[in-house]
This record gives sequence, structure tokens and C-alpha cells, in this order.
Amino acid sequence: MTALDEHLPQWHRRERHAVAHAGPPDRALAAFDALTWREVPLFRVLMGIRSLGTATGTGDRRVLTDFTGIGFTLTAQSDDEVVYAGIGRPWSPRGGMRRVESAAGFQAFDEPGWAKMAMNFAARDGELSTETRVWLTDAAARRAFGAYWLVIRPFSGLIRRSWLTASVRRAEVIHRA
Repeated sequence: MTALDEHLPQWHRRERHAVAHAGPPDRALAAFDALTWREVPLFRVLMGIRSLGTATGTGDRRVLTDFTGIGFTLTAQSDDEVVYAGIGRPWSPRGGMRRVESAAGFQAFDEPGWAKMAMNFAARDGELSTETRVWLTDAAARRAFGAYWLVIRPFSGLIRRSWLTASVRRAEVIHRA
């Protein structure tokens, strides 16, 4: 069982992407952790559009600094996997994020009208992957998220793949240095 499985064993929406990575898991996860906005220009542009221009990362700033700044929290970490969790209303213009204090708090949350979102990055079996799972707390949230997901899913995939590719590229540079 993965840490992501422990966070959201069931979900309404799921998206997974992977790229080949032959190096050690710790190198891939360190590269993911250190990734800057300069290394993922497509991600930066798409996030700027999504946030109506209010959340555009810049230059050498770590992507995860902004990711955690909007309300996602690192809730699990091992040698080959990290999990970030958040509670929000991504279908609303500002995302309506509520701070997650712990994995237990995330798992226990059940107020109606929200999306529980967990995303992992894992380095296993020759690949670096990310999987996002979303549990919607009631029928109204499922309807709102469903409409949002129809529009955002292709762009979400582009973001995830660019994040993975840039992480592998950075890991290879670290290895050569």
C-alpha cells in the first residue's frame, strides 16, 4: 500500500502520469523538490491563466513554495514517495483552499461542498510518476468539480507531464555534476 492509498483509498477522479527514470529514487525526489518555475515554463503560464494572473511563479523560486503557499501540505514522505494533500473548491475562481494540518486531519475531513485532493510523486520501478486523486464530499461538489474537470483535465495532464520531465532532467544534471 502506498502513502497515497492511505490518504485516499477511494476517489471520484484520478489522473496518473509517468516518465522513465533510471536513477535512484532519492535523486528524482530531490530534483522534484528543488524544481524552479524557470524549469517549467508551460506550468507557469497555465497556472497564471488558472489563477487569473495572481499565482504566477517566477524564475528561481521553487514550485513547491507556491504550491504549499496556496494550501497544499506535505503529509507523507518516504524514500520513494511524497504526498501533498489539500482541501478546496478548485471550481471557484480562487480555489477556496483550506489548510490541511496533517494526514489524519485530511482523512477525517468530511464537510459538504469540498474536494479532498491528494497528489503523490513516486520514484519506483524505473519511473517517476505522479498521481492525483480527488474525493468530493457531496453531490453538489461532484457536479461542480465534474464541470471544472471537463475543462481543466487536458491542461492538468500537460502540467503534470512537464513537471515530471523537468524533474527527470534536473535529476540527470545533478547526477552528472
